[in-house]
Amino acid sequence: MPVVAADRLRTIVEALLQASGTSAQEAETVARYSVAANLAGHDSHGVIQIPIYIDRIGVGHIVPGAPFEIKQESATTTVIDGNWGFGYVVADRATKLTIEKAKKSNVAATTILRQSHVGRVAAYPLMAAKEGLIAIMTADSGRSPKAVAPFGGREARLGTNPICIAMPSDLDGPFVLDMATSAVAVGKIKLAQAKGTKIPEGWVVDKQGQPTTDPFEYDRGGILLPLGGSEGYKGYGMSAMVEVFSGLLPGLGFGVEPTGRHNDGCFLTMFNVEAFRPLATFKKEVAEFAAYLKATPPAEGFKEVLYPGEVEWRTEQARLKSGVEVDEKTWKKLQEIGAKHGIADQVKA
Repeated sequence: MPVVAADRLRTIVEALLQASGTSAQEAETVARYSVAANLAGHDSHGVIQIPIYIDRIGVGHIVPGAPFEIKQESATTTVIDGNWGFGYVVADRATKLTIEKAKKSNVAATTILRQSHVGRVAAYPLMAAKEGLIAIMTADSGRSPKAVAPFGGREARLGTNPICIAMPSDLDGPFVLDMATSAVAVGKIKLAQAKGTKIPEGWVVDKQGQPTTDPFEYDRGGILLPLGGSEGYKGYGMSAMVEVFSGLLPGLGFGVEPTGRHNDGCFLTMFNVEAFRPLATFKKEVAEFAAYLKATPPAEGFKEVLYPGEVEWRTEQARLKSGVEVDEKTWKKLQEIGAKHGIADQVKA
């Protein structure tokens, strides 16, 4: 399995995207967010997605250079139409705009529709947390094919519908919740397929509704389960609310449209901590709270208690030093794309 330095991996992704018709500026943004997901250990949302994006460019499902259109706004709200642009590019710009409004007015909220995959949702609330804002973001897959069954159902009606909440703190790493409301993200199923590994029982049921550890059963009509196992009604309820925030509120609607075009709808809201308490005091207390949690005696089978977001932070620090492992299947696809566009020499570890 190739191990590639993060800087080198970003350069490779940029070259492949530019060869596929993306501007240098947009390619840099997509590469930066994609590799950042790998660094955080979210390989399912990292460079494994690049061949998919390039395929979508080819069929017109992603439009490089698409206009960023503000359909409606006030001092504290914004409605954005991404016109099928890269989700990373649209969401990055939307986040920066929302940060500006929240700093001026203490609260701000934004909806986004008609954009492609936004990758790791945490990337955007973390930008706000660094600016002294509490941020909450939800996302869904718009009206593209669904993957998750409602609790008690045997047909997919929902996306994996992630939610992220990020807090400013004095911690070295971010204090952040970043989770799918399904048992697992689809990307983790695809990663298991690429690596040739089994998946835990409880992630997927096959088309007959039977539990399976074979990740390829998902492609044979299998369905993801909502978060929570026997209490999956909790994950299902959260998923339904995320769908309303990220699908209905932006104006995407629900269900599946015939084209199957992937379309991440998003809702993003931010709160200026200084409107409630002094930021320095708040950040200090969040760090103290994290230390309080970490001081909990570990249960049997655990070495320590971690605060939310600590695993990703540790993984990032390790991978910045050692490099990013890219599974063989994805690496081969990247090389094939390079060869197709006459830049095979640029796709090297």
